[in-house]
Amino acid sequence: MGTAEKKDGSPLGESAKVVVQDVKVAAEDVLKTVKEAIREGNVRRITVKDKEGKVVASFPLAVGVVGVVVAPVLAAIGALTAILTDCTLSIEKSA
Repeated sequence: MGTAEKKDGSPLGESAKVVVQDVKVAAEDVLKTVKEAIREGNVRRITVKDKEGKVVASFPLAVGVVGVVVAPVLAAIGALTAILTDCTLSIEKSA
């Protein structure tokens, strides 16, 4: 069996480009930053890191999520920011 290819001849998966944007934010700005990123669209995953760069939590998001689906993620991120003073958000987007 051969490998999967698209009609243009390129192997599947090569065209799925991902852009990761690291944003350092204060605790009070985390939810605002996450909401803005989700509003911009194409967010695949949000990772919260502490001051030392250790991953505290990672939240996968389906493309096109809105409203009720995002609420639990925002609640969890809000709870984390109550513990963290400064953190880094890694926002993974489809390009």
